[in-house]
Amino acid sequence: MKLKLEKYLKEELLPFWLDRCMDFKNGGYVTHFDQYGKDTLLNEKSLISQTRAVYSFSLAHRNGYGDNKCADYATHGVNFLLDKMWDKTCGGFFWMADREGNVIEDKKIVYGQSFAIYCLCEHYLATGDKRSLEYAEKTFDLVLKYCTDSFYGGYFEIMDRNWDLSSRNVIGSDRKTLDVHMHLMESFTNLLKCTKDHLSRRKLLEVIDVIRFRMLHPDYGTGIAQFTPDWQVASQVKLDIIWGLDRFEEKGIKPNPKETTSFGHNIEFMWLLCTALEELEIDFNEYIPLIRKVLDHSVNYGIDHEYGGIYVDGLHNGKVTDDQKEFWQQAEAMIGTLYACNLFGDEKYWEAFKAMENFVYNKVINHSLGEWWPLLTREGKVIWFHMSNSWKINYHTIRGIVFSINLLNRLLTKVQ
Repeated sequence: MKLKLEKYLKEELLPFWLDRCMDFKNGGYVTHFDQYGKDTLLNEKSLISQTRAVYSFSLAHRNGYGDNKCADYATHGVNFLLDKMWDKTCGGFFWMADREGNVIEDKKIVYGQSFAIYCLCEHYLATGDKRSLEYAEKTFDLVLKYCTDSFYGGYFEIMDRNWDLSSRNVIGSDRKTLDVHMHLMESFTNLLKCTKDHLSRRKLLEVIDVIRFRMLHPDYGTGIAQFTPDWQVASQVKLDIIWGLDRFEEKGIKPNPKETTSFGHNIEFMWLLCTALEELEIDFNEYIPLIRKVLDHSVNYGIDHEYGGIYVDGLHNGKVTDDQKEFWQQAEAMIGTLYACNLFGDEKYWEAFKAMENFVYNKVINHSLGEWWPLLTREGKVIWFHMSNSWKINYHTIRGIVFSINLLNRLLTKVQ
């Protein structure tokens, strides 16, 4: 299985991106491709797509793939971020530019700042480029200075260019979300890996506790998506500016907003927590009951053992409410189930991983191009056909395969 995934990564997935994403004229990456892998010509470069691509190429290089080409691609993306998307007046990264690098949305979205920290740290780890670590630390300092809620805890998420909290006219500016805090946890983990300093360690521990004690269901350990600033559970609204392509009803509110949880986010949180604890070098024992609770909810209720893959959403009590299959949740569940195999060795986690890997390889991957279909029915019929846009970039797919290979290597080492 490991050899199959390595072959797929080298011969299909990486070539899809290496062959078509570089914008040699303007810098950065082209990130919008249709079902045939052709550029849709959409005139935008979002912070989220550029940073995620930098991360993916850096990760691939750091793990020995791409014959140094991935390092060059990653540095090309960093140059665009620093030259075009860094705000030289107020600091931080703009949310959206056009293809030439002209700013078209100047808000400071913490989701994007988090991925800037994450990708720049990965680039530093992969190449030793000190610029990347410098700007990762600058962004970290700005987020702590301007976005920390010193009264209720956690972080504000949608800021104006000058780092003032955006007005209530911006939908979502009054929300704190699990997604953002979870990605801050992953970015702080990468920063700690680079710096080993006390501040990034302390802030990583703090955001872990915010998620543990504020954002998880007290009985089921499952994630709750959105909150008011004072931590009251809030309806899941389509956040203005940010999640314009997310899967909401037309009116912008998900059904069963307070009762619904994401199987993919839950299992992603579980394995990101594990990597954070490893980097912190602290005893897992305090966290094992939580890890088990979150993991087993996703495995018991979210994994589809008949058709394979993991469902989109369910209720906290386990009932599935959306049985479609999104590409990113499949990638995160592959990693999460393999983490569980390494942690606990239970056969049910290996069976869950096999159900994931089989569905991904045979249904989700578009083998004619190498990338993944974005959304499928429960049985594996394609619903959405584009290969990439600002939200469906190579971050989940490349990371999912690279991490799965590494975790399979861990398992093989244990067996030998």
